[in-house]
Amino acid sequence: MEEKTENKEIIKKKTKQQPKKGKKQEDVKKVGGVGKVYEDRSNVENLSVRKEDNGKAAAFGVGESLKERLRPPVGGKRKNYCFDELFEEEADEGFPGKKRKSAGKKKKKVSKAKVEDGGEREYRSGEEDLDNEEEENVNKSKRKGGSKRREPKSEENGEKEVKEGITRKPNRKSKIPERLGESVSDNTTSKKKRPGLSQSLLCHQCQRNDNGRVVNCTVCKSIRYCIPCITNWYPKMSEKEFTVSCPVCRGNCNCRSCLCLERLSKEKKAVVTKALKQEFSDEEKLLHCRYLLQKLLPYIRQFSEEQMMEKNMEARIQGLLLSEIRLKQAACYKKERVYCNNCRTSIVDFHRTCPECNYDLCLICCREIREGQLKGGGKEVIVQYVDRGSEYLHGEFDPSIVANREKPLDSPLKTNCSGHEEVGSKWKANENGSIPCPPKDMGGCGESLLELRCMFSENAVVELVEASERIARDINLENLPKLTSKQCPCYNSTAEAHLGDFKLCKASSRENSNDNHLYCPAAMDIQDGDLQHFQCHWARGEPVIVTEVLENASGLSWEPMVMWRAFRQIRNTKHGLHLDVTAIDCLDWCEVEINIHQFFEGYTKARFDDKGWPQILKLKDWPPSDKFQERLPRHHAEFIRSLPFKEYTHSESGILNLATKLPEKSLRPDLGPKTYIAYGVAQELRRGDSVTKLHCDMSDAVNVLMHTAEVKLDQDKLKKIKNLKQRHHEQDQKELYGMDVKVEKEPSDGYCDTAGAVWDIFRRQDVPKLKDYLKKHFKEFRHIYCSPVQQVVDPVHDQTLFLTLEHKKKLKQEFGIEPWTFIQKVGEAVFIPAGCPHQVRNIKSCIKVAVDFVSPENTGECIDLTDEFRLLPHGHRSKEDKLEIWKMILHAMCETVNHLDKKAKIELNLRPPNHR
Repeated sequence: MEEKTENKEIIKKKTKQQPKKGKKQEDVKKVGGVGKVYEDRSNVENLSVRKEDNGKAAAFGVGESLKERLRPPVGGKRKNYCFDELFEEEADEGFPGKKRKSAGKKKKKVSKAKVEDGGEREYRSGEEDLDNEEEENVNKSKRKGGSKRREPKSEENGEKEVKEGITRKPNRKSKIPERLGESVSDNTTSKKKRPGLSQSLLCHQCQRNDNGRVVNCTVCKSIRYCIPCITNWYPKMSEKEFTVSCPVCRGNCNCRSCLCLERLSKEKKAVVTKALKQEFSDEEKLLHCRYLLQKLLPYIRQFSEEQMMEKNMEARIQGLLLSEIRLKQAACYKKERVYCNNCRTSIVDFHRTCPECNYDLCLICCREIREGQLKGGGKEVIVQYVDRGSEYLHGEFDPSIVANREKPLDSPLKTNCSGHEEVGSKWKANENGSIPCPPKDMGGCGESLLELRCMFSENAVVELVEASERIARDINLENLPKLTSKQCPCYNSTAEAHLGDFKLCKASSRENSNDNHLYCPAAMDIQDGDLQHFQCHWARGEPVIVTEVLENASGLSWEPMVMWRAFRQIRNTKHGLHLDVTAIDCLDWCEVEINIHQFFEGYTKARFDDKGWPQILKLKDWPPSDKFQERLPRHHAEFIRSLPFKEYTHSESGILNLATKLPEKSLRPDLGPKTYIAYGVAQELRRGDSVTKLHCDMSDAVNVLMHTAEVKLDQDKLKKIKNLKQRHHEQDQKELYGMDVKVEKEPSDGYCDTAGAVWDIFRRQDVPKLKDYLKKHFKEFRHIYCSPVQQVVDPVHDQTLFLTLEHKKKLKQEFGIEPWTFIQKVGEAVFIPAGCPHQVRNIKSCIKVAVDFVSPENTGECIDLTDEFRLLPHGHRSKEDKLEIWKMILHAMCETVNHLDKKAKIELNLRPPNHR
């Protein structure tokens, strides 16, 4: 996923409230000196600033919108931005930015009836506001025995009680939104109905009738939109299109009411939620299950063999036959994730545990301890970044950096990961193979031997393997065709690409290679047989680009202010109101808190700091992936609807997505969907670019570009940027090389107007050379506070480096490798295979949505990545095994076997605590 592993090595900062116009801006008060040290412990929980200068933090100006930033000392609380307060009243839909003015008669009283969606609906009170007809009805009611209390009826909550003794008609200017194709109830006692809305000028979008001419829909004949709303909120639709079918009929209305899924009528809600369910025929299920069996059978055999090896070791330790061994089943909740205490890898079934202190050890660590080469569980690596102040960010030379360099750039990389040997020397297995619990300084008790236990029933995995092999023999699995490059229709018999026959795009210029072109189909052209074509490329570890995916959706707007309004609508007690968000300043990679409305305003308007440098911000995990569907339900449904190859990408019912195979109520990894919203400019700034730094996701991912906005810079700003870039370059040469070098002519970007982001994705086979290059040149990169990178643990998994055009050129010259490089446009979905390092640079302000998935073709890569994460030192940002790939494999195979053989009835059940 493009920004899922967004850099978490960040510092928190605060700004003062912006001064109002006409008032002189106060000078920023310095509350601390520069020279503070930030310790990057490669784990967001441990990120902090070293407590110096009596616990105070440095403050310095950052421009008009962000006046001051303060970094708290260790243990300090997060500071918030102070911005101008937002209007509680919604801006006028027809005229964004204006307050809604009341119209009509002056109201004497307002009675607010609470409704189910958490908002309030206003009803006029006072008999002077009644129509003559209503007054007559009321008088009749009084003559018959007094006034009866009536209840205004809402569509969602039935009838709600109003305290007044007389029911009043709804305010035509109140906040009662017109429903999709339905008229608003008058809530009167009159038998004579008032004129329908089809005869009025009330705009469905803004609920006003004084904005001039309206356009009526000829389909529903009850919905109309005023010209200002059409212009402001639907710029891509013409008046004629509104007449033929209005946004309500099309299902993409972005008014305040329609943006809330819970307020839609049942019919419209059914259309929206249909995209959230993926259904397959029995024949399709059979074919996909056989495919899963073919792909996953080798892995469960490997898993079972490793467990049997440990069981044989246990039989030797106890001096018993293998058939005489009986293992205890460990207690575990479904929503519990069990980790190895040494290497932090997840434990799925067999493991060793201490009966005294419950210290758990995975089978890999058991094997390494017996071999005397324990690799997991290395000591924490601490990397320091010094804050040298705002002037340093823009070229002020610090000679101490050159003076304090410990080794030349071309020396071998050495990190303080030597903790592996120290741990291994203290902790050894006994001669018979038994393993004692480690001493207290290593997390154990040192008083007992570790016992072999299982999570599922003792023979569950063995039975699963036997059933799988039996089915494989019955369907002659070995003779089923396997996906190879020769089967792909894009290539001929000599493995050369058919450029004219299929939609391929050139993404690299590697010599003696047949993978320079990427498969790039259009979503509207994808047919049933194209899934196998996709699988051919996917099995080879190639990225895939699917264009025009938004053509399959309803056309719901992804404009920032539309999302903002949809988000503001979720303000009842069930959802809560969250207006402050966390963003990252791409110049110094520090964390800031900002009001979401202020952030969206800067999405289309260029922001600059006090030096004239573009201020690039990017939202961090907004809304949180576990809240995306809840807070933006219509946009979530729109994204799911637009996804291609839902057999893989559907997060709930993708039949080839192993992540969907986990049992209900079990703890699931956070795979999205997630939104990524960031500013961007076309020029490569080289410092402060809107980028996702080089990293490797723990699984497969698909990233869809939903919206872009071009931020244009005038000539004066471009001139300042050019001068600052020259200062930056001179600073880099002095600090990194200790010599003055002339600034070379900057290469031209050459990107088209429709481009939104530039992707660089590296092949799996090129990863060793890529890491060698980065280990050689890592000190040429900057990270937090714009400080030079002084140390790397893993140049890819650290996510601290971004290769500029200059570095990519040097990479090819020195090591002969290059990435697939291509531009992503609006409506394009990029599929990134697991195990492929990648980086992204936004050349416009972008809104992207991404979701991770686990495909059977790349299961082996996910296993390899888990093994790589296991070797990282404690505290590293990628250390923890969050995917639990082995658990997915077992449950996916269990479901597959039970579907192919109804008599199998294989179960993988956990034993909850306190259960006998």
